[in-house]
Amino acid sequence: MHLHILGVCGTFMGGLAALAKEAGHTVTGCDANVYPPMSTQLEALGISLHAGYDAEQLDTFKADLFIVGNAMKRTMPIVEEILNRNLPYISGPQWLGENLLRDKWVLGVTGTHGKTTCTSMLAWILEYAGLGPGFLIGGVAKNFGISARSCRGESPFFVIEADEYDTAFFDKRSKFVHYRPRTAVLNNLEYDHADIFPTVEAIETQFHHLVRMIPANGLIVSNGSDAHLDKTLAKGCWTPVEKFGPGHEWDFKRGAEEGQFEVLLNGTAKGEIAWDLMGTHNTMNALAAIAAARHAGVPSKLAIEALNQFEGVARRMEVRGIIDGITVYDDFAHHPTAIQTTVTGLRKKVGGQRIIAVLEPRSNTMKLGTMNAALPPSLANADVVFVYANNLGWDVAKTFEDDTGSAGTKTGIFNDLDAMIEGICVMAKPNDHIFVMSNGGFGGVHGKILHQLAMRSMRAAD
Repeated sequence: MHLHILGVCGTFMGGLAALAKEAGHTVTGCDANVYPPMSTQLEALGISLHAGYDAEQLDTFKADLFIVGNAMKRTMPIVEEILNRNLPYISGPQWLGENLLRDKWVLGVTGTHGKTTCTSMLAWILEYAGLGPGFLIGGVAKNFGISARSCRGESPFFVIEADEYDTAFFDKRSKFVHYRPRTAVLNNLEYDHADIFPTVEAIETQFHHLVRMIPANGLIVSNGSDAHLDKTLAKGCWTPVEKFGPGHEWDFKRGAEEGQFEVLLNGTAKGEIAWDLMGTHNTMNALAAIAAARHAGVPSKLAIEALNQFEGVARRMEVRGIIDGITVYDDFAHHPTAIQTTVTGLRKKVGGQRIIAVLEPRSNTMKLGTMNAALPPSLANADVVFVYANNLGWDVAKTFEDDTGSAGTKTGIFNDLDAMIEGICVMAKPNDHIFVMSNGGFGGVHGKILHQLAMRSMRAAD
């Protein structure tokens, strides 16, 4: 079958394209942003790409079925023409659920935060245990070097990052209802996606739709410290539940060093993890992944052994380079809770060394200004803050103003990316940590900062 994928360069749709190609389909696609690295990865798989959403491409790519990404909207020429011609179309999550997941033991990882990391951990545990899982992750797990693949051999297991965002312009349910997991991780639940959810209760409702679909012989692994998840389960639950976090079945005991902890199941020690990942959030991710893997038959001891060799996920506290003792990090954090958690984790690692936080609030929720009041306290553990304020619909300076009525000496606000990079590089000195946070490409800011620091170093050496 010839599939033409609309929005193919997104992480989910790109992964779906790779899976469909691996399953033997002819795959083509289009996107508004056809550029590396995703375009290069897809073209290497033999997937022809078209730039833009024009209707004319329908005569070039005479597909049997059009798979529609959730970035597609009414009024887009290709969408309107598909509807006018009555061509067959389907959402990405529905196609995946019906064609690749129907006969699989699906392990789905949900949550406002930590989905990509926890999904990567879970997939790696199953891989380490020799179970050959298929997976689709919203990022690149370093242990695999890819974001998606099909099941190996006769493996029944498929691990998927189960997103609560809506499915398509014609299907406003959360994506995860299409996956029908047998094992479900409910990692956390907070208000997010203000462009589609009016309240946190609306998100709880979507999570409960998922809970209603998990079979009685399945398992729900739920964050026992999350009141919104407790409320969700209280609406009705027909599946065994194991909770993780302080005071619950799956718990942990901190070790002497940051990134070291003992895993406990009902108070009994199962083994110790010592890794480079920072923060309690990653400890919680680990507990959830170990519990979910145990449901699939992986002993806790073996899962812990696997996580001691877990290499992390690209764009999660990833060191992009070090110049003259100045370390530049890249992180996907874009929600105030995730920002606070990651900055706090870095603070624990670097102690009193200076943290220069660089933030692009570019998610739909951030652009709406729904959570702007939470941004200043989320950055409290940073010494200096640079905010890229271009194309925002709210006053960043007012949000960050101090008692003097200005943004103060801690925060710099920029509409010009090059000017911001110049300001960062002028300020940076040895032992500083430049921590860049965005859920997009941020104009290649990481590489530009490293380039300017390298040029400064060369000039100083002459």
